[in-house]
Amino acid sequence: MLTREGIPYVGWTGERLVSFLPEKMNRHGLIAGATGTGKTVTCQTLAETFSDLGSSVFLVDAKGDLTGMGQPGGNKSSVTKRVDQYGLRSEGYEETGYPIRLWDPFGEQGTPMRMTISGIGPMLLERILELNDVQSGLLEIAFRVADENGLLLYDLKDLQAMLRYLAEHRKEISATYGNVSTASVGAIQRSLLRLERQGGDRVFGMPDFDPKDLLTAEGGRGTINILEAKELMKSPRLYSSLLVWLLSSFYDDLPEVGDPDHPALVFFFDEAHLLFDDINKPLLEKLTQVIKLIRSKGVGIYFISQSPSDIPDEVLGQLGNKVLHALRAYTPSDMKRVKAAADSFRPNPNFDMVETILALGTGEAIVSFLDDHGAPEISERVSILPPQSFIGPVSDGEREEMIRRSPLERIYRESVDPRSAYEDLEERAEQDKLEEVQRAEAERRTKTTKESAKHQDDLADLLGGMLKSASRAMGSSAGREITRSIFGTLLGGKRRR
Repeated sequence: MLTREGIPYVGWTGERLVSFLPEKMNRHGLIAGATGTGKTVTCQTLAETFSDLGSSVFLVDAKGDLTGMGQPGGNKSSVTKRVDQYGLRSEGYEETGYPIRLWDPFGEQGTPMRMTISGIGPMLLERILELNDVQSGLLEIAFRVADENGLLLYDLKDLQAMLRYLAEHRKEISATYGNVSTASVGAIQRSLLRLERQGGDRVFGMPDFDPKDLLTAEGGRGTINILEAKELMKSPRLYSSLLVWLLSSFYDDLPEVGDPDHPALVFFFDEAHLLFDDINKPLLEKLTQVIKLIRSKGVGIYFISQSPSDIPDEVLGQLGNKVLHALRAYTPSDMKRVKAAADSFRPNPNFDMVETILALGTGEAIVSFLDDHGAPEISERVSILPPQSFIGPVSDGEREEMIRRSPLERIYRESVDPRSAYEDLEERAEQDKLEEVQRAEAERRTKTTKESAKHQDDLADLLGGMLKSASRAMGSSAGREITRSIFGTLLGGKRRR
């Protein structure tokens, strides 16, 4: 880290180094710029700086370019040239690797990072599944019924089992919670199948990731946690929901610390527009609230995108520290966005903001950080200082070795399947079947008993009728003769001659 009297430097104006105040870096920030203008290297430099300060870092790697941070730099001639040009070695620049850990929700390019269905909740899950309002309402019923019946929802099969339960008991559930439509149940089940094909069966399950495992350090430097997101971003809603879940978890679990000397944790969210694409109003409100309040828990959030206009105004207004690389303007609407970006910075009387934004070279940026009063500083045009670690990805073998060395690999690698809603509902179904069989057997026995009693009653009625007829017949001579012929024979009497 380049420091002078404990103040970290991140840029060079051509005449002097430009710094930021660590105690203000939990006030969030923005790193924007067109493709190829240097955003990734800027993220790498800032992540190193935070690590040197003792802050843990969570960095989304959208392209697989950041795994080299665990190794010393010096592999780029452009970096060496800048180091010499700016005289950075005298300021403390030294090629070095950083403590990093690799994470991958699918468990392929890093240690698995799983969530549970219960943990992510219905609001985020309905976004992942792209449900309509009716289907979302049914999903909320599923969560409510599961909660009230002590049913744990860990993985996709738990939720599928819960949906089957709702369909099978829709009459009694509808009477309490509202209409349970079999069509809506089927639609959600089909969405779950699509999610499973996208790898959701690996993302949801146990053991679930504990966000506090990001808060680690090695040798006085904060750990840089790199999320392998190349595959994850093929499912944008799953990617964005994972990040929102992480933020919400920290917001719920971390204590209030006010404004510490430096952030406890800093998030860098690449392709930030994916967080906000097609986001509904309740979720945007929740996310905005989290962003607004989480800074008091020592967490800083930095959004990375191609343009400031990718970020909703409700969120953009919370981002106090800004780094803007070059923007391109090929159409009138592009120029409108450039002007809007320029207006979001405190102007500098020494240059025209719009013209400068369009003229920035690779690695150059306009920066504005918060001063000690929390107000934006005057914007400055700078060259971002080069990182001290390796620029680019590591080999597959090196990646595997880094994963193997992680102390958390043994905790999260193997999935487990504890008893949950699936097993409980299967057991209930079996019990219901057994009770149904027992009920049917009892009904059969009852029916048999009733039929037997009815037969006895019918026989008695028949014999009684015969006796009554015989009694009436005894009054006649023919009857008496018949009686003698019957009873006489039965009683062993002899016929008179």
